[in-house]
Order: sequence, then C-alpha cells, then structure tokens
Amino acid sequence: MKRIFFFAAASLLSAAGYGQTEPKAWTLNECLQYAYEQNIDLKKSRLSLESSVIDRRNAKAQLFPSLTAGVSYQFTNSPFIETGISDLDNYIVTGNSGSNKNQFTGSYNLRGSLTLFNGGKKLTRIKTEKVNEQKQESLLEETFDDIESAIVSGYLQILYAQEAVRINENTVEVSKAQCERGEKLRAAGSLSESDYAQLVAQYSNDRYQLVVSQNTLEQNRLTLKQILELGIDESIEIVVPEIDDSDVLAPLASKNEIYQTALACRPGIKSSELDIAAAQLALRSAKADYYPSLSLSAGISTGHLSISDDATGKQLKNKLNESVGLSLSIPLYSNRNTRSAVSKARISLTTSELELQNTKKNLLSEIENLYLETQAAQEQYVSAQEQVKATRSSYELMQRKFDSGMANTLELLTEKNNLLAAEQQVLQAKYMAILNRLLLDIYQNKPVTL
Repeated sequence: MKRIFFFAAASLLSAAGYGQTEPKAWTLNECLQYAYEQNIDLKKSRLSLESSVIDRRNAKAQLFPSLTAGVSYQFTNSPFIETGISDLDNYIVTGNSGSNKNQFTGSYNLRGSLTLFNGGKKLTRIKTEKVNEQKQESLLEETFDDIESAIVSGYLQILYAQEAVRINENTVEVSKAQCERGEKLRAAGSLSESDYAQLVAQYSNDRYQLVVSQNTLEQNRLTLKQILELGIDESIEIVVPEIDDSDVLAPLASKNEIYQTALACRPGIKSSELDIAAAQLALRSAKADYYPSLSLSAGISTGHLSISDDATGKQLKNKLNESVGLSLSIPLYSNRNTRSAVSKARISLTTSELELQNTKKNLLSEIENLYLETQAAQEQYVSAQEQVKATRSSYELMQRKFDSGMANTLELLTEKNNLLAAEQQVLQAKYMAILNRLLLDIYQNKPVTL
C-alpha cells in the first residue's frame, strides 16, 4: 500500500519543480516522496525487480517448443581433382559442357524440440522465478523503509537543532543583558571586578555554544540533503510543523500488537519467508535429477546440388526428408552429484528457516527497545517540563536578588545554567519520543506524518 502511494505521488514531483536551485521549504512528506523517486539505491532495486520479471517470463517461455530454421549455401572449387572423364565424356553423360570440378550446394532445414518430462524442473523454475520476483519487491520496500527511517531521523535532527539554536540565542540575549546590567552595577560599585568578569566569561561561553549549535544545524541540513541526493548548488530548508504535547505524548499500542503487525507487514520478514520458499523449490529441483527426462524432436530438411542433372525444384522435392523422434535419458550414476545437490539444498533450507527465526528475534528486540525508549522519553518529557517550570521560577527569583545585591554572580549563573540544562532536557526528550514513535509507525507500515 505504501509503495502504491509513493508511485502515485511520484508523478507529481516533476510538476512541483523539485531539484531547482532556489531555496525551498520541504515538508517531511515531500522529502519522502522525492527520495522514493530519486534515490539511487531505490532505482537500483527497481532495476533488479525488472530483471526478475524478465527471468520469470523467460522461465515460462521454456514450456513452449524451441524452433530453429537453417539455410546454408556452399561453393566448392576442386581444380586439381582427377575426375577420370574428359569434358566430351562429361557432355555425353551429363549433357553439361562445363567442368564438374566446381559445384554449388544448398541445404534448408527446420527443426523443433520439446521437453515432455524432466522431473518438473521447468515448472519448479517458474515458481522459483516468481518467488525471486516477490523477494525483489520486498527488498525494494525494505530499501525504502531504511531510507524512510533515515529521512525521518534527519528531519527531526534538524528540528531539534533549530530549537537548540533558538534556546541558545535566547541565552545569549540574556547573557548580554546581564553583562550590561553588571557593567552598570560595577560602575556603581555594587559589583566586583571578579563577578563582572564571570558574567563576561559566561556571555562568551554562551556565544560559543550558539555557534556550535548553528554548526550542528548546518551539518544536519547537509546530512538530509545528502540522503535526498541533492546537488552541490542546492540548499534545503524544512517546514517547521506545529508540535504540541499531544504529538509527544501520543499513546502507543501494546508492545505485542506492534510486534504482530510488524510480523505481518515487515518486508524483512517477508523476504526471509520467501528465502524459505525458494530453498524448498531448490530442493525440489535438485531431486528432479533422480528422474528420467523425455524430449520430443522433429525436423524437415531438403537441399540441392549444382552438378546434378535434375532441376533445382525437382532436387528440393526428391531430397525432402522429415523426421520425428523421442529421446529418453535415464540417470543411472552421477558420481554423487545429484545426491550432493539434494543434501546441500536441504542444508540451505534449514539455514533459511534459522535465518527467519533470527530475523523475527531481531525484530522483537528492535521493537522492544524502541517501545521502551519511547515510553522513557515521554516520561522524561513530562518530568523535564516540570523541572523547567521550577528552575525558571528559581532563576527569576535569583535574578531579582542579584539585581538588588542580595545574590552573587556565581549563584545567578548556577541558576541560569540549571535552567538551560532543563530546557535542553525537554528538547531532547521531546524529539526522542517523536522519533521513536514514528519509527514504530514505520515498523507497522503506517504512513509517516508530522
């Protein structure tokens, strides 16, 4: 369902003007649509799918008879051959006054063959190629799921970095105002030089943190741009969605419900199941070599020779021959080749079954970790919000005390840093909860919306 949606959406991309050099604000959905159409790994996966379709059609074609036609002409010159007759004798016998040392021959044939029975190998191959085609479809979906997860993560990293920049900008403004206030207090003799130096140092450190957060934002933009495979001259800006507490604290389905849904729709699980089906068919194909094979052949041919007394048309008629035959091949001893192939096919089948179990186990582990991290982030978000309220009240109180000379610089800066740390904790918990919830949606094959 997801793939059909993005195929339909892809047709709108060219009209929407993607890939232009002017800045464009991208929504998360537009990023996903663009990646589905332009990503190189996805293009390679589609080509692999097209190749598997060709293989399936070729396997079906093997059920029909093969038919070949042949035409050959040959001129032979034998200048030194001893014929034993003179040109006069040749004229009397053949009526041909020319030399019979040169001759021209032509032959024409039409042949066909059909395998009547070979242990079901042709039918098995058709089924195998169909399974391979289905596996390529699941691999295409799996590739997009990986890209989708990377884009969602990159998009939220940008949102996180943008809010971090905003918080640092506000912090710098506060530090600047404190320095200006501290300078006036120092001039009035209410603030020592060492306390004022602490304010200036804090202001410098806050500006440094702002630069760091701005660089992180640009790096995150570059990461998303590279995932989308945009050109070097293209820039990227994203649309900032409205996110409230309901988005962060959205309730989750039960862990078991998420896991069961993922088992039913996760392309990695489907791919492993198809590996088992392919291994079962490979075992059937290997066993087919124990059985005899029966094939039917038929043909028609004719020809003519230049030194013949008969006209070409008569020669073609006289030399016409038709043939039909059956060929039976019975395997008696193959130097253990067939038995070895069957044994290895059984091992491959068992390996595929173990791989499916391992895939399911890894899927369960991933979902349990994401589920736990989502719940933890939601709880941390709630507690961090309460902490922000408390530290902000404490900071504002300390600011008033500092302004009135009842608190020193160290106490003020401590409360300020506590508030900044609490705001960063809210920010981190907020986007961690949203990211993990969206990843759980991807595991359930739900449309990703933000």
